[in-house]
Amino acid sequence: MSFVTRHGLWSDAQWEAAARLRKTVGDRKLEVIRFSFPDQHGILRGKTLVASEALAALESGCPITTTMFAKDTSHRTVFPVFTSGGGFGMPEMQGAADVLMVPDPLSFRVLPWASASGWLLCDVFFADGRAVPFATRQLYKSVLAGLAKGGYDFVAGLEVECHIFKLEDAKMAAEDSGQPGQPSVVSLLSRGYQYLTEQRYDQMEPVLEIVRRDLVALDLPLRSIEVEFGPSQCEFTFLPKVGLEPADNMILLRSAVKQICRRHGFHATFMCRPKLPNVMASGWHLHQSIVARGSGENAFMAQDGDEPLSPFGRGYLAGLLQHARAAAVFTTPTINGYKRYRSYSLAPDRANWGRDNRGVMIRALGGPGDTATRLENRIGEPAANPYLYMASQILSGLDGVGRGLDPGPSADTPYETEAEPLPKSLREAVSALKDDPFFGAALGAEFVDYYVHIKNAEIERFEAEVSDWEQREYFELF
Repeated sequence: MSFVTRHGLWSDAQWEAAARLRKTVGDRKLEVIRFSFPDQHGILRGKTLVASEALAALESGCPITTTMFAKDTSHRTVFPVFTSGGGFGMPEMQGAADVLMVPDPLSFRVLPWASASGWLLCDVFFADGRAVPFATRQLYKSVLAGLAKGGYDFVAGLEVECHIFKLEDAKMAAEDSGQPGQPSVVSLLSRGYQYLTEQRYDQMEPVLEIVRRDLVALDLPLRSIEVEFGPSQCEFTFLPKVGLEPADNMILLRSAVKQICRRHGFHATFMCRPKLPNVMASGWHLHQSIVARGSGENAFMAQDGDEPLSPFGRGYLAGLLQHARAAAVFTTPTINGYKRYRSYSLAPDRANWGRDNRGVMIRALGGPGDTATRLENRIGEPAANPYLYMASQILSGLDGVGRGLDPGPSADTPYETEAEPLPKSLREAVSALKDDPFFGAALGAEFVDYYVHIKNAEIERFEAEVSDWEQREYFELF
């Protein structure tokens, strides 16, 4: 009996997808299949198997070391994995032991940019069939399951900004390596500040067209490609999808765009604010709504009156505001991302909301009878782990509904309205998470402690570095 069968890991739809997958591998003469899982940072890690071995591992799983869960964003292991419990307090993760990546057949893709290559997104399990508690895709699944028990589904549309540059020097000399290595040297594809002009789009069109074709070939629900305000900055928007799909789409989008661009001599980055002259910060605006299972009726839609949202929607909105500071470590998980929160900058600096206002944190769109009524959370950075970002939204919103919270009036002057300020740094965000007992209860204290440990490791490395700012400020003065 296979691992999948023994532990009942696949639905009927997944078994059917596995049969189609096997046929596609033969029909398309695929030679290798990548098994990947999204780590704690939303970065894909895994192994590439020759096709015959990959098919054999579909139901049995593929082993991978638990140290993948012990790494910060420099890929340094920040837990003492060879001590008792491996630093996690779990004997199963001690000594860099193995866990199993189990593919989700519904995620299968043939990669258009890589010869004879397939791709599968995996979940991660211990040998006894338990989900690894730090695997964020499975954590998000549990949040979705809780929502489904209440009779609802989560719908999300993606609006993601990034930069694409021409790669001038990949810094591949041995002395450029490290943890992390030297960043690549790049040049612009377009100058900035001509927002949505056709001239600027046409300058970036050659690479954007390459990216567009491959994203469509991957069956990603691409809606539009736009040039953004800054130099070499663009935006991808996607049709709204239900449940797990929008988070999986975000994971695949980031990885695909970076790989496609690199193969054609470009460098794509979802870093919020690259340190390049005149470059603008990028955001990830998450459009979200809650719909009734079965009927698909939008629970945010107002039935009458002047309010943009139903009572359910207002409670959900209030929950997002209530927990915004604690959730910031999930929506904005990098040190760099907090440099985007600036007044009068089309980015939020406080936890407020408004009707169709791009200066607030939560933009309410819709009205009575509008089936597309939704909330656009503008807080996120494009480097966020989508499973944690979306899980934090659902949990926060439902808490607001359950407690009957009121979001207060619309902030028509968003940078002047009294509201709770967003964290100014990752350290402040981590403290807000630790100080708010809500996520410890909702996600589990074990996961929150784990995530805080990794983020503190990144912060401590940052604070130990001598920056350009310090050198310029003090070297001559003192």
